[in-house]
Amino acid sequence: MEQIEIIYPDDWHCHLRDGAYLATTVPMVAKQFKRAIVMPNLNPPVTTAELVRQYHQRIMEHVPTGNSFTPLMTLYLKDSTTPEIIKEAKQEGLLFGCKLYPAGVTTHSQAGVTQLEKLFPALETMATLQVPLLIHGEVNDPEVDIFDRERIFIEKHLTTLLKEFPTLKIVLEHITTQDAVQFIKESANNVAATITPQHLWLNRNALFSGGIQPHHYCLPVLKRKIHQQALIQAATSGNPKFFLGTDSAPHPQAQKESACGCAGIFSHHAAMEMYAHIFEQENALPLFEGFASKFGPDFYGLPYNKEKLILRKQNWDVPEKLVFGNDTLIPFLAAKTLNWQQIS
Repeated sequence: MEQIEIIYPDDWHCHLRDGAYLATTVPMVAKQFKRAIVMPNLNPPVTTAELVRQYHQRIMEHVPTGNSFTPLMTLYLKDSTTPEIIKEAKQEGLLFGCKLYPAGVTTHSQAGVTQLEKLFPALETMATLQVPLLIHGEVNDPEVDIFDRERIFIEKHLTTLLKEFPTLKIVLEHITTQDAVQFIKESANNVAATITPQHLWLNRNALFSGGIQPHHYCLPVLKRKIHQQALIQAATSGNPKFFLGTDSAPHPQAQKESACGCAGIFSHHAAMEMYAHIFEQENALPLFEGFASKFGPDFYGLPYNKEKLILRKQNWDVPEKLVFGNDTLIPFLAAKTLNWQQIS
């Protein structure tokens, strides 16, 4: 196959950051995707209807002229999030979902949830108003091995959420383990998961190959090869419970390459090319459109995009660096050669 033409895809999980960084992130996501769920973990986080509106406005200021990209906005859940906050944000008309970060599990999650039970009134309102819950599914317990934190979250907390709120639409974001794949497969149809390009391309060996590789560090952290293989199988299986979510999460080069490097991998420069590579590798290109363009809208109850995205089989080199505000950004697979390229 020399060319792929699919319904224009959506990104069901990404980070665009804020301020001057939007000049880089917004045009790139708008080139590859028609819609994208934008994470609210800014500093300070997006916790009210007014902050959602303001952030949406700042994003829209950077959408290229003539581009129909739509950011799907989210609210950052805290212990103190009330049903009234959810109702007000929903009534504003911009709220698409609410994000659950257990406190301290990733970038700017310090203000996240410390005890799930404190959120139950807000979650009840979300279920009633049909506002999806988007979860960073890890525990932040220093006694739990970092490679087990997703599995333990599923066992201790996600099962409780499903029991308490059986009608709540839940997405387990950026899954990384065989355990998560199996759990999603066995769950009801109101539970789904997103899969990133980095967790399909890499396993935890990539963190230490030739020395510590800070640009391969993300959270949830890369896992063993058996988990990588389970994710590849899930993504390319045609199972509609698994769909595209890049978790593209840029940081300036200096913050990635510091003594305490930030977690996050930027992929919006070539996410579709990376996914296409995996599907071709698995002889699953006929299933690519479902994963990238249909299963997400089906789950969220949205129409398919009308435009088409075209990828052509041709080699090109990923840039070594990108401009990122007044900083430099190292993209995922920097200086590597990819064999698919977006042409439309």
